[in-house]
Amino acid sequence: MSEYDPSLDAQDGGEQDYDTGGGYDTDDGTVILAEYSDGHQTAIGDLDRDGYADVVADDADGDGNAERVYTDEYGDGRVLDTVTYDTNDDGRFDYSASDRNEDGRVDLAQFDRNHDGIVDTVIADQDFDGVADTVIADRNFDGVADYAATDPDEDGNIDQTVVDTNFDGVPDTVVYGDADTNPYADPNANPFAVN
Repeated sequence: MSEYDPSLDAQDGGEQDYDTGGGYDTDDGTVILAEYSDGHQTAIGDLDRDGYADVVADDADGDGNAERVYTDEYGDGRVLDTVTYDTNDDGRFDYSASDRNEDGRVDLAQFDRNHDGIVDTVIADQDFDGVADTVIADRNFDGVADYAATDPDEDGNIDQTVVDTNFDGVPDTVVYGDADTNPYADPNANPFAVN
């Protein structure tokens, strides 16, 4: 955090002061802390000591809860490929997006739409072609998936849909839109699977 960031001036209408607060170099890696005059705080950590940031946590309002955290979850450790957001500032993350193959596109998104700390919607692009091919959702927020749609043959069309319309834990509607994805033809097909 030794560079001046002019974008911060625009946020508070004046010159932005910041203090790096020092760094911490431990056996577990290096962490640099920065606190800005408006209360904004940022922490950057190189936990595996390879010279690349593994985590960046940003507390935009200075309340001690990071609203955005960027991490390296996949790949060689040189790209921060996952971001999580706390949209209602309760200290729990409500949304995350990952670029698992580091091609610059989101391939996995997870949502906690009712802010209870439990993921209730997952959208995935499992073949990394830029098109979502799996959606799994808990529409009534009871902790049980009640909707799934997949494109197992990766042709861009949803081929399997499973819905529990009355939320009793038993699928009520199962639709196979493509003979190639009929589970009777492939007994190992699982519409709830996410790689």
